[in-house]
Amino acid sequence: MDGHHEQGGPDCPEWPSRSTEKAGLGPEHTAVITGASSGIGMAIATAIASTGAAVCLVGRNTRRLEAVAGKVRASSQLVLVCRSDLTVDSDLKELGSRVKREFRGLDVLVHCAGAFMTGKIEATPVEQLDTLYRANLRSPFALTHALLPLLKVRSGQIVFINSSQGLAARATTGPYAATQHALKGLADCLRQEVNADGIRVLSVYPGRTATPRMKSLYETEGRNYQPELLLQPGDVAQAVMTSLQMPRTAELTNVEIRPLIKSY
Repeated sequence: MDGHHEQGGPDCPEWPSRSTEKAGLGPEHTAVITGASSGIGMAIATAIASTGAAVCLVGRNTRRLEAVAGKVRASSQLVLVCRSDLTVDSDLKELGSRVKREFRGLDVLVHCAGAFMTGKIEATPVEQLDTLYRANLRSPFALTHALLPLLKVRSGQIVFINSSQGLAARATTGPYAATQHALKGLADCLRQEVNADGIRVLSVYPGRTATPRMKSLYETEGRNYQPELLLQPGDVAQAVMTSLQMPRTAELTNVEIRPLIKSY
């Protein structure tokens, strides 16, 4: 994993030991966002950074991460760029260590990285299921496990960007849908375990969203890609921000969001 420290250093701000009970995000807060280089992850990272919060941008493409960092640097208290392949254990370990060094506590962890493949079960090699499992379930489990002590310090919040396939599987999505159903189970169990520590856990289930992944899917399906008819990444980011800024007396647990115009 390659890390690039955009701001901060010896004079980086002293993070408070615990989040307040007030709603909202601000310069005193910290967030880690995976899949931050494009699509929904980038939209969420941009929205969180706009509040002044410190952000750690995680993804596999350094160039795209740097571009996102350049957009949010003016508003964010601190920007960390972490090139990391979360399916590689050494990258996961280094990412966890770096976050612990930079942030004495963590307010928000957003899981938005993942892999997507389609195909009939009969024609799908077992290795494809292994790849999806490692990216979509094992990685968020391992990163949550590593950062949970920091989240407990600040009574933080964890967001899992799931999929509509995590609620109702469709033909040709079997292995992918299976990992998304498992991710829902992980989030539901985690919520019951950490609510007593003041930690909130949200799962978001977007329908088809105008992202690079979706454009590729439409090309595979041989269909005309009309992004204006789909959810926009900013729509999902707004739903997440609403949850993150809820009063601490409440918790949004599961959010389903679909395009208004059902074009698929």
